[in-house]
Amino acid sequence: MPKASKPNLRRATTIVEAPVRVATVERRTKETHIKATVNLDGSGVYNIKTGIGFLDHMLEQLSRHSLIDLALAAKGDLHIDYHHTTEDSGYVVGEAISRALGSRAGIMRYGEAMIPMDETLTRVALDASNRPYLVWKVNFSRPKLGEMDTELFKEWFKAFAQSAGVTLHVETVYGENNHHIVESAFKGLARALRQAAARDPRKADAVPSTKGVLGGTLEA
Repeated sequence: MPKASKPNLRRATTIVEAPVRVATVERRTKETHIKATVNLDGSGVYNIKTGIGFLDHMLEQLSRHSLIDLALAAKGDLHIDYHHTTEDSGYVVGEAISRALGSRAGIMRYGEAMIPMDETLTRVALDASNRPYLVWKVNFSRPKLGEMDTELFKEWFKAFAQSAGVTLHVETVYGENNHHIVESAFKGLARALRQAAARDPRKADAVPSTKGVLGGTLEA
């Protein structure tokens, strides 16, 4: 009796390559010129030059702890103040992340983090729902950190949430040191974003919504 042939498993195996999640956004206005490139599946490599030292430091934390590679160069009207450069960098980073996410199929969608930093504890929760919203329960006891107005950090997070298409809740549970308060907020965003943008191995091709689409409106 002839032996039954064994199936050629090597020939039957199909290798599906994951899409590259990289995007570049450039924004030009009369107030700023900002260009950013992100790689969602990077290793936290960054090259950031905004002209604002403290903002550079925060964006470096965002890249390092999310493992999103981030290159950003900004030129703004810093001779006036830091508002436009801070806000517009939030728009650009957020939009680049949104573009890199594409249809958002196969992502985990939700992320959260509790970040302790010495005496400070910050809580961040994120839904990559394509419905932008910011809840900001963060208070500072000083108007400035170095030369940067502390009120500008809310403007950055608001711009980021709007252009990234995320529902974002940021809350200082408790804390005293203003540097620790804002740095833990950026680190919390990074860790929550890392979870939300991660690929779901069980639903690699499905949009994580019963609607079949993520967003505030549905196309006909």
